[in-house]
Amino acid sequence: MKSFAMCGSVEHQMARRGFLGIMGGAIGLGATLPQSLTAGLSQQNKQMLVVFLSGGVSQLESWDPKPMTNTGGPFRAIPTAVPGIHISELLPKTARHMDKLSLIRSINTRNGDHGKGAYQMQYGRNLMPGLEFPHLGAVTARSLERTDSPLPGNIRIPGGGRSRDAAYLGPRFASVGADGKPPANSTRHESLLSEADQMRHAFQHRANERFLSMRRTAETDLYTQSYEQAMQLMDRREVFDLAREPEADHVRYGKHDFGQHCLMARRMLENDVPYVQVSHTNYDTHNENFNFHLEQLAEFDTPFSCLINDLHERGKLSSTLVVVMSEFGRTPKINVRYGRDHWGTAWSICLGGAGIQPGAVIGKTNDNGTQVIDREVNHGDLFHTYLSAVGLDSSSSFNINGRELPLADPAHSPIHELIR
Repeated sequence: MKSFAMCGSVEHQMARRGFLGIMGGAIGLGATLPQSLTAGLSQQNKQMLVVFLSGGVSQLESWDPKPMTNTGGPFRAIPTAVPGIHISELLPKTARHMDKLSLIRSINTRNGDHGKGAYQMQYGRNLMPGLEFPHLGAVTARSLERTDSPLPGNIRIPGGGRSRDAAYLGPRFASVGADGKPPANSTRHESLLSEADQMRHAFQHRANERFLSMRRTAETDLYTQSYEQAMQLMDRREVFDLAREPEADHVRYGKHDFGQHCLMARRMLENDVPYVQVSHTNYDTHNENFNFHLEQLAEFDTPFSCLINDLHERGKLSSTLVVVMSEFGRTPKINVRYGRDHWGTAWSICLGGAGIQPGAVIGKTNDNGTQVIDREVNHGDLFHTYLSAVGLDSSSSFNINGRELPLADPAHSPIHELIR
């Protein structure tokens, strides 16, 4: 489904575009983690999946419905697999899996800007010009690194190329886009003999090493690391080929973009990628909020419920944290265009798997959803919670060239009652 963002923000213009980027400055070389953080984590095979509902999904039409109130809108609240927990009738299939998931209904990020909200939720901090912090995917990929795997540790679906979202952790942990097709130009042309190809790459490797020894920057490090990883991926290119999944699964998930992206996410997780992020757009419903959510959430509900069920049945959910987030929620007040506007004051997310207590509800809003009345949390608390749920000590630090830099904002802490 396509809709136009009434606010006209640039974030929506970029919603489905992959982009290439390089790291500015030389910071980011030589990032290390304390041994206490990495010991045993790879053996536990912890992973994280984030589903980002771009534009700001309405909490009132999803995780925290308020039917029969002046803000509730036309949709009912329906029972779920957990007695006493109700969610919107727009998510009937997800409702059947709420015994594997939990809700946080008391988020207050005090923000209604797309760019700032997306940053808060994915970086765990407030956007501060001049300061760069690593994205949740980069922090996860570095902390749960598979040193023996040639696959990227931070994959974004859809997308293209490598982004520049790893900050001081270095380009190795920046996100890489995947679109369900094998990487282009990743096979040796039949006219090129294997021996000649090996000699060519050996020469390229020596040239890269020589150049790095004379002039090493984040940009040259990114180029060299990308080249070496591309060489390794030539033997694993089939991992990115979604056509290898059974036709029945393509049909079950849905052959629209989001369905195929969720199937691709399952494939990435089953190939032990530490962090996978899938995007679904466009939830910026300043007009016709109810019609748009009726269509958007119908498209979300089936593939997401298939993914949760598959991860559960295949034994992956117990080691994979799943988070469904947006940059903010939407206003309880319904505007003159039957829409809801930006709202960061009292909204919700859904999460489950890994170390999250299933079937829980954290926090509460008042009867018509205009304010949090119990257990208020913000983006910093959520970031700590995600890291804790995959077995990390979120109060610990990365050691970057002798400088201690916290994994998460030290002014906040995990939602301890949600961690099992």
